Amino acid sequence: MGAEPAGYQYWSAADLKGYGKTLAPKMNPQKFANQRIGDFGNHYALAVYREGTGDAEFHEHDADLMIISSGTGALVIGGTMPESHQTAPGEQRSSKIDGGSKQKFGPGDVIHVPSKTPHQVLVDPGVKLTYFVLKVKD
Repeated sequence: MGAEPAGYQYWSAADLKGYGKTLAPKMNPQKFANQRIGDFGNHYALAVYREGTGDAEFHEHDADLMIISSGTGALVIGGTMPESHQTAPGEQRSSKIDGGSKQKFGPGDVIHVPSKTPHQVLVDPGVKLTYFVLKVKD
């Protein structure tokens, strides 16, 4: 078998689910941890672990493609982010979204969030959620 081409990366379902164990001890007070697991020019990959609801987010130049590995939750998408604040260039956060729609999700589900779209991951108490995110610059 030949050498793998530059930029090739493979993550098995077990690899992605396993990030829950390695990231759980690194959670912040909001019960969230992530790790960058690949860089590919105009996009990069993250493994994410949550045991709590995250802040509402708005990315000026990044679309998010999420693949749920384990656990369940809901995504609030659209609407407005009251009292949002800038956390980095092109990035805003808020404690909630007003007027968005809610989509429940579980293992194997795939979610695409376009840039410039408010979104928030909701996690019920006691749930452990692991997912893969591909962040793509537009």
